[in-house]
Amino acid sequence: MMFHHRNAARAAAGAILSLCAATAGTAAMAQAWPSKPITIVVAYPAGGDTDAIARTYAEKLSQRVGQPVLVDNRPGASGMIGNVWVAKAPADGYTLLFTPSTFPIAQHVLKAGPGVAHDVVKDFTPIVKTGNIPLLLVTAPATGIQSVAQLVAGAKAGKTTTYGTPGAGSPMHIAGELLNKDAGISATHAPYRGVAPVVNDALGGHISVGWITPGAVAGHITAGKLVPLAVAERQRTKLMPEVPTFIELGYKDVDVSAWMGLLGPKAMPPDVVQALNRHFNEILRMPDVQAKMAALGIEPVGGAPAVLARQIADDDQRFGKLVREFGIRAD
Repeated sequence: MMFHHRNAARAAAGAILSLCAATAGTAAMAQAWPSKPITIVVAYPAGGDTDAIARTYAEKLSQRVGQPVLVDNRPGASGMIGNVWVAKAPADGYTLLFTPSTFPIAQHVLKAGPGVAHDVVKDFTPIVKTGNIPLLLVTAPATGIQSVAQLVAGAKAGKTTTYGTPGAGSPMHIAGELLNKDAGISATHAPYRGVAPVVNDALGGHISVGWITPGAVAGHITAGKLVPLAVAERQRTKLMPEVPTFIELGYKDVDVSAWMGLLGPKAMPPDVVQALNRHFNEILRMPDVQAKMAALGIEPVGGAPAVLARQIADDDQRFGKLVREFGIRAD
């Protein structure tokens, strides 16, 4: 009888273990990503282009994954405060960073204290490069400047020449210094706090030229209030195909594009990274999303996580060197 009782006990124990295993498996499936709200951190104030397009992506992602996707603005220190917040977050796919291309530049421009120090290559998981943002050089008709050649000739002849940008250390600032170097001129940098003041002073002719993005000036160009001189891209932008590149004009080093991308903390689960990458590549193909991006002057990119990883690593090296060479410091 003892033998039979022992067998029955073992059978019961086995059944319990099997039930526990099945329950655990079901629980694991129920916890599959995403099982709760996702937060996308934007390290800049609400209302800007980065914030605007992040909210469009968040809405689309929420619809696809069946969970709320929230945008959390954490501005400060040229984005580094928000960057560090994400770098220190759990690498579970629920805290992400949506950032413009100041991401690999800011650490070279600002003196980062212990609270914001981070490594853009080692401390994050690249997910997808969402867009490319061409940088335009524009001027007002009142300046009399009708081409880059005319701008350069005037500067070489001693004419006071200024170029405005949205801030010291911005991609636009680096583009302006590259043009100075390539053209052999010394145009004076006029840093502003944001895009709108650059546009306003360019419209008023208070600066010779302004470095800006297409979305900020497309209406003014169409109205004839601003003239695009060139774009700092390797190829002409589809947003303004009639505008030549600086490379076409003989300034081979003036190749600086801005971009936007999605990252997470380092060591994110590969399956979560792939799921997010797949969702975003499909979101970027949606006609209404592309229309919103075009209105903001952004060209869709997409592709594998490696595309963004390579962009960040290349920019970290290149812009770090240029910031040191030109002695660029934050305002």
